[in-house]
Amino acid sequence: MAAIKNVALVGASGSLGVPVLNALVKSGKFNVTVVKRPSSSASFPDSVTVRTADLSSVDSVTAAFEGQDAVVSTVGTAGLPAQNVLVEAAVAANVKRFLPSDFGSDLAKPKTGAMPVFKFKIATHKALREAAAAKPSFTYTLLCNNAFLDYGLEKNVLLNWKERKPKFFDGGKGLFSATTLDSVGQAVVGILSHPEETKNRFVYVKDIDISQSQLLEIAKKVDPGQTWEEPIMVDTAALEKSSYESLARGEVTQPVMMAFLFRALCGPPEYGGHFTENDNELLGVKGKTEADVEAMLKSLILGSK
Repeated sequence: MAAIKNVALVGASGSLGVPVLNALVKSGKFNVTVVKRPSSSASFPDSVTVRTADLSSVDSVTAAFEGQDAVVSTVGTAGLPAQNVLVEAAVAANVKRFLPSDFGSDLAKPKTGAMPVFKFKIATHKALREAAAAKPSFTYTLLCNNAFLDYGLEKNVLLNWKERKPKFFDGGKGLFSATTLDSVGQAVVGILSHPEETKNRFVYVKDIDISQSQLLEIAKKVDPGQTWEEPIMVDTAALEKSSYESLARGEVTQPVMMAFLFRALCGPPEYGGHFTENDNELLGVKGKTEADVEAMLKSLILGSK
């Protein structure tokens, strides 16, 4: 497969888009174009070309994708339903590689892929596979990084360090894989630098395997003397069952959808929350240590005082 040189990024001003953009630019390997909505006021480095497009219009997005070898989508939750517009436009613009906004759980696992919270991502997978089958010059990569390590800690999701009221899912001792935003950015660079090896498949990256109980011990270490409540034990099977019941009643809320994410992250092995294999070496991702996690938590906890 020919080398990828021109890369378009959609969603470049978001929490994930910024580190992905930084990684692409810093690599020096690509001519980077940001595609943004006309209403966006976000600014970008001078080295980046900026194009505007109506992201709900195939024709508008196709024009923005002209001349691009690859498209990377880092759109947030609100943008997921319209990702198929990006796929259709990429095919029309003769783009060679498409990376959708997956960046999370292992959706190759049937039980995880079947969860309602992932329905738009699964629909995009279907569109990508159909497009690649119809036009072999069009390819895709599905990047799995599981939990966002730094972001998940910062937002109090992986451990409630702000109130010191932890919730332990399925006992809190099971390992789950987690990846920093910067490492996700490096993984994107790695995928685009190795197009043949990453063609039409799931690619896995992780910085560390860690448990909630380990995170709690590290948090106690960096800020000794603080009083923590006993962890609340949560059964993810019961959580998943409750969420399906809520959806059946028409209750589509953030807590209901988040419950599925915790089941995917901390549930049994068949949900894929602990990656047993990865593509770190291929992608140039070095990983993190517990000392790195300690530094993250120390900065967050002590910096909040």
